Amino acid sequence: MPRNQFQRMIFALLTVLITVHAYVFYSLYVVNGSTLMAVTGASSVLGAINRQGGVYMCGRFCPIWAVVLTEFCLAYLLEVVMGSPCSFRLAAKVFDPQTSHPMTFESAIICATVGLMCPAMSFIAAWLYYPYYAGFNLLSLLANWLKLVCLNFPFAFFSQLFFIQPLVRTLFKLLFRKDIANRGQ
Repeated sequence: MPRNQFQRMIFALLTVLITVHAYVFYSLYVVNGSTLMAVTGASSVLGAINRQGGVYMCGRFCPIWAVVLTEFCLAYLLEVVMGSPCSFRLAAKVFDPQTSHPMTFESAIICATVGLMCPAMSFIAAWLYYPYYAGFNLLSLLANWLKLVCLNFPFAFFSQLFFIQPLVRTLFKLLFRKDIANRGQ
């Protein structure tokens, strides 16, 4: 869909903007919500986060907006540098972009992106959310990374394939409808 570097950057921006918010919600509410409420005695996840003074990241408690901003910057950088370019090349090794059905090729790109970004972002998250107060152990870090990949991969695959990417493609078509219409002529 994106034809030039500016459009690629906007496409990546839309993708990461939606994805980071989805993952922060998923991580805090779905994966860790019960634990946060049990530890703090709060009746809601947001109450538990407020009671403990924020979200534990980089050895201290940070407000949720700092978590979102940090993850957004790291995910956007990773998406632009590795995710988008490598996923297109991987998909093009299996499917010819000129002869394959566009839906098949776009699905291959999404699957390749998830296959690259999920382990990479999970590795970054393993560093960001490592329990440094307990001391550092490389094997614990690697175990946390593997756990995060196992928890995040199903969510990443299904949310990207069936929700996030269709939404991003729709928004992208709305933003660049004049350019897309001119391409068709």
